[in-house]
Amino acid sequence: MKATQGVPKWLVLLALLLMALGVGGWQSWRWWQSAIAPIATAGSDGSGTSPTAAPGTETASTTQITIVIPPGSTATQIGADLKAAGLVHSTIAWDAWTRWQTWQNREGGFQAGTYALSPTATLPQIANQIWQGEVVLESFTIPEGWSLKQMADYFDEKGFFSADDFLAASQTVPRDRHPWLPNNLPKLEGFLFPDTYKLAGTVTPEVVIDQMLSQFQQVALPVYQQNQQNQAKSPYSLLEWVTLASIVEKEAVVQTERPTIAGVFAKRLREGIPLGADPTVEYALGIRQTVEQPLTYAQVKIPSPYNTYINPGLPPTPIAAPGLASLEAALNPADTPYLFFMARYDGTHIFSRTLAEHEGAKVAVDEDLASQNQAPGAAPKSAQ
Repeated sequence: MKATQGVPKWLVLLALLLMALGVGGWQSWRWWQSAIAPIATAGSDGSGTSPTAAPGTETASTTQITIVIPPGSTATQIGADLKAAGLVHSTIAWDAWTRWQTWQNREGGFQAGTYALSPTATLPQIANQIWQGEVVLESFTIPEGWSLKQMADYFDEKGFFSADDFLAASQTVPRDRHPWLPNNLPKLEGFLFPDTYKLAGTVTPEVVIDQMLSQFQQVALPVYQQNQQNQAKSPYSLLEWVTLASIVEKEAVVQTERPTIAGVFAKRLREGIPLGADPTVEYALGIRQTVEQPLTYAQVKIPSPYNTYINPGLPPTPIAAPGLASLEAALNPADTPYLFFMARYDGTHIFSRTLAEHEGAKVAVDEDLASQNQAPGAAPKSAQ
């Protein structure tokens, strides 16, 4: 101990202790930096490499990974899921980061939802993304004129949820949240407003339906309510209005014809003449006619509450989701002398005042179809 002559032993021990603490602290710091580092780093060509892997070893993907965090998930479970998905190195580091937020009394917490997370992000970056609820926004578009069945198939194809689950949910009328919905409404056909939507978090049939009903309430319902305050208000109830608009939506292709088509139907309703609308029969039978396979006379005679060839008035519910233009046309139909219209199968119609004119239009369309090698003799198209 010559080297330490004159130096108190306690000072030597203190120095050794400080050195050990320094080395330990340095090692701990190195471990922490390694534990919170990204799983992968993006290369210039978009490929991923592990920052801790030796050159030439297997590369890691930099593609974003979708993680679903269910409601009620604990921080420990989230960390385990992230580790299993290859997004963080260490659950110990994850737990330490979580505890540190608690010690700091940080407001909020990890939020449930669907996240798109990158393996090129550090552990704190991933944790903050989940803490702040930066969820993936799911988008979907419902075109005007779609039925509940078409919507259900669409959501199923997008992988949101099954068609059966959506159809089942659409049979429940949530008047507790939407008291404006008509009484005794058997299903939500026609009231799920067609539009483009974005949803955050877990997407369920109920969440989708609630947002579409809210959009109807914000966009369509005020149109009806304002009309009912006018002296020359529409005679239709809310349900009748949406039902008529849904038929107009399915019949009208050319925008300029929409008020006239609505006017023909309004005139028929006033005079007690069956609407004779093909789309109601298609809805009743669950089919869709085409130029090659139009509706037949036998089909338009099949009994159904939705068959407007054999039942006067409107069907019991809408047959599709009408857009704003059809809803407005149903409230403000054109004052027209026409009682009939015949589709040319190009989107336009021939309008007629009398049955004789209408029969002539039917012959003209049949001849045109025959000239295109289409089968004539089908049922006249709409408003017979």
